[in-house]
Amino acid sequence: MIRKTELVWFKSSYSGGNDGNSCVELALTPATIHIRDSKHTDGPRLTLTPAAWASFLPYAAQR
Repeated sequence: MIRKTELVWFKSSYSGGNDGNSCVELALTPATIHIRDSKHTDGPRLTLTPAAWASFLPYAAQR
């Protein structure tokens, strides 16, 4: 029997906005980085490879 592992989500400490509700959450696996909106946890998610995530971070840090 194959068991689906539940992702463990972490809220970014750098998100917040003025109301504290503008947060993203990350879940890490060896092969993927999962990203979702903390206000809409059942909504769409982004899934990136670690290399794509590493390329994205410098861009996001400038915004």
